[in-house]
Amino acid sequence: MTFSLKRTLAIFQKDYKDVSKNMYVSFTVIVPLVMAFLYNMEGGVGIDIIYTVMNMSLSLVGAYIQCSLIAEEKEKNTLRGLMLSPASTLEIMAGKSLLTFVTTLLVIVFSAMLMDYQPENIVIVGAAIALSTLFYIGLGTILGLITKSVMEASVVIMPFFFIFTFGSYAALFAERFPILKAAEYMPNSQLIELAKEVQAGAGFGDVWSNLAVIAVWIAAVFILSYVTFKKRMMD
Repeated sequence: MTFSLKRTLAIFQKDYKDVSKNMYVSFTVIVPLVMAFLYNMEGGVGIDIIYTVMNMSLSLVGAYIQCSLIAEEKEKNTLRGLMLSPASTLEIMAGKSLLTFVTTLLVIVFSAMLMDYQPENIVIVGAAIALSTLFYIGLGTILGLITKSVMEASVVIMPFFFIFTFGSYAALFAERFPILKAAEYMPNSQLIELAKEVQAGAGFGDVWSNLAVIAVWIAAVFILSYVTFKKRMMD
């Protein structure tokens, strides 16, 4: 079966209508923007604070909206019909991810503007953020598939929200608790490290390892989401 852009866009339009009617989900889009505005009001926003807001946007918008879209389909018993429709697995996943991807990037761009953040190399930083967005969409897809309602999705997402928003700070205690050194390899930590290196004048050759780690996370989460999707289809 060939990939159909028409079917993908039809799923995108349906999701847009669903999200626009769900005020609770829509409210999550505002939270990172409010935080960016408040931090900017304090003045002297550092790279760590900037990327706390960025990672908040990724987890709260990227992962949560994706999780809610899929959980709502399951709650309304429409996901099974979508799975059994002529749309392929790739078309379904692409269609349901497109709205989340665009919304997340828009929130990040506006947050950066509110904090007057201008990266030294916008191409590298933009690529890293786009890759990170894919990881959080994959995470949201998995969580949406294993939950049964939007309310349940709202609860399940919270531990991941805190881990991927503030988990990078755990590395500060790595000397005392060596196990926390693993936090350095989390995608949110890699994004912060990349941004710091770019701000110091690093080029692509200096940050390829950070991008590679994020890419590994993406591959792992999408393989798991694909397996989970197929399992739900068979169920």
